[in-house]
Amino acid sequence: MKLFGIGTDIVKISRIKKSINKSKFLPRLFNEKEILKCKKTKNSSNCYAKRFAAKEAFSKALGTGVSKGINFNEIVILNEKNGRPYIKLVENTKKIVEKKLKKKKYKISLSLTDEENYAVAFVTISI
Repeated sequence: MKLFGIGTDIVKISRIKKSINKSKFLPRLFNEKEILKCKKTKNSSNCYAKRFAAKEAFSKALGTGVSKGINFNEIVILNEKNGRPYIKLVENTKKIVEKKLKKKKYKISLSLTDEENYAVAFVTISI
């Protein structure tokens, strides 16, 4: 596989914390599974901030940003049983990505971290 793109993003956690209580913020940006996971997490603001950073980093790795039909709530950040984060694309966003990459087989790698005030994500896409 060859590298298609890389993306990174940093988010101030307090910015996400302020937005969580706005009625349209969560469903517009996060999938149901992400919302359930973050609500169960001790520090939900950090959970949402890392996922938001991952979505931004993914859109940068793709080279489109969030536009042309790419929806944040269709870029789903989940965790394997061992805790490793991964990105699952769904619905229209999945179709757009496959068309852009000109392949149905691709690999998305994701790394997440947070420290006090910030959450950081790094994404690579290989085809």
